[in-house]
Parts: sequence; C-alpha cells; structure tokens
Amino acid sequence: MHNLSANRTFMTLTPEESVRGLPPTADVSSGRTDADLAVNLPEEPLVVIEQRDAWLSIDFAELWRNRELLYFLTWRDIKVRYKQTVLGAAWALLQPAFMMLIFTLVFSRLAGAVERVPYPLFALAGLVPWTFFANAVNNSGNSLVNNVQLVTKVYFPRLLMPAASVLAGLVDLAFSALLLGAMMVYYGIRLTPHIFMLPVLFALITFCALSTGMWMSALNVKYRDVRFALPFLVQLWLFASSVVVPSTVVPDRLRWLLYLNPMSAFIEGCRAALFSTPFHWQALGIATALTMAGFAVAAHFFKQTERSFADFI
Repeated sequence: MHNLSANRTFMTLTPEESVRGLPPTADVSSGRTDADLAVNLPEEPLVVIEQRDAWLSIDFAELWRNRELLYFLTWRDIKVRYKQTVLGAAWALLQPAFMMLIFTLVFSRLAGAVERVPYPLFALAGLVPWTFFANAVNNSGNSLVNNVQLVTKVYFPRLLMPAASVLAGLVDLAFSALLLGAMMVYYGIRLTPHIFMLPVLFALITFCALSTGMWMSALNVKYRDVRFALPFLVQLWLFASSVVVPSTVVPDRLRWLLYLNPMSAFIEGCRAALFSTPFHWQALGIATALTMAGFAVAAHFFKQTERSFADFI
C-alpha cells in the first residue's frame, strides 16, 4: 500500500486524463494536483466532429476556418504544376493556341461566317473558358487519390482538395486570357459594357467545374476506372458545348438539348460579352439553375461518401 502511494506521487497525468475519471495525482514540481489544473479547462470542447443532419451538409464555417489551408493547397498545386518544366506558364498559352489552329484548319468551313467574327478568334473565345474547365475537372477528379497520405492521416475538410485543384487553374485562365486579349487587339475588336458580365460567367464556370470535380473525385476513390474514363468524357463534352461551332448551326428542334449543358450557355455568354452580341438570357438562366442544383447535389454526395474515403483509398 505504501509503494502504491509512492508511485502515485511521482506519476503526473494530464488534466484531460483526470477529467475522464482517473484519480487526481500530485505534481511534485508545482505542488498542484490534476484536479486543480482541470479547473482551467473549458466546460465545452473546443472542436466537435459530428455528422450534420442538413441535406446540404456543407459546414461553411469550418471551410472558412480552414481558408489558410485552402490557400496553401492551391499554392502547392500551382508550384507542382510548373516544377521542372522548361516552358513553365507558357503551357497555359500553348494549349489553347494549338487547339485554335487545329480547329481553324478543320472546322472553319463547317462554321462558316460566325457572327462577323473571324473563326480563329471565335474558337479561342470558346477554348479559353473550356480549357480552364477541362483542366479543373481532370485535376480535381484525381485530387483525392493523388493525396492518399494527406487524406488518410490528417483531418481537414476533404472538400478543400478538389476546390484547391479548381482554384489553381485560375492562374492558367489568367495567362490564356492575355492571349485572347492580344488576339482581340489584333482583329480590332472593341469592348463594350457587355464585358462586365465576363467575371460573372467565369465564376459560374468555376462553380460548374467544382461541382463536376466533387462528383468525379468522390467516385474515383471507390472506382478507379474514373481516372481513365474522365479525360475521354471531357473530350466528348467539348463537342457538345458550342466550342467548335455556335449553337445556331444546331436545328431549332434539337437546340433545346444544349440547354441541358450549362457549359454551352456559359461559353456562348462569354462570346457575347467579348463580341458585344446579345445575351441569351433564357439559356443563361437555365444553365445557372442547373449549376447551382448540381453543386448542391454534388456537395451532398461528396459529404455522404466522405466518411468511407479512408476505407477505399
């Protein structure tokens, strides 16, 4: 009995252990017991991890608290993308430029006279937002499986991974926009107040990319076929998004199908903002509604599958 008391005199537990019901022990160095230290503990826990009952189970407050982590993840993706590359950020210019040349050689006759705009400029105006969208979807779709060590060992909102991949693509979008601006100066296109609609359209395209990225990243964790099928699906999506030819070449009885593709309306809207042509507000309204609904459904699906990421990844 004397030995047990002696051992307890020199064994100092943390205040949390004392609160869980372990007997208080003396701290020889300070002369205070764990019961005295526990008085300074908060009555409520500082962090509570629990399942949300709301259908749209996104904790925006938690995302805001982790905004610095989102910044560092985005900056890391930007640095990794151009690490040990010879041309660096020039790739953001070369990709839409070469695609513009190919489309001009192959599809310029099919498109014919396009709203009094030279076809190279018409194609580039669609390729700039599309290239951002396609790269954002591909990178965000693989964001979780490419960061296995981080996902399985550290707790943070997993939604930050696809979001960082999408935001990192904004740097490429800025560089490619410079190329588009130079082309507009070369062809003598003047800007009008329509241009103020362009940031709104880019924000909607970003939301659309994030929604698709959340779907693909969550599915990719469980079904690795998504990694191989995603680039092919994105290529098919390109030809259904009014990038190559305008929506006016589609027969009127079938044009309503383009309304089901938000990217088609957004790309047409970008051209209207750049070339001062009338906006198709009905198509933009439907595309915006579909994007917001898709974001809500994708976020719910992502959060429902998030609890099993560590088991499958």
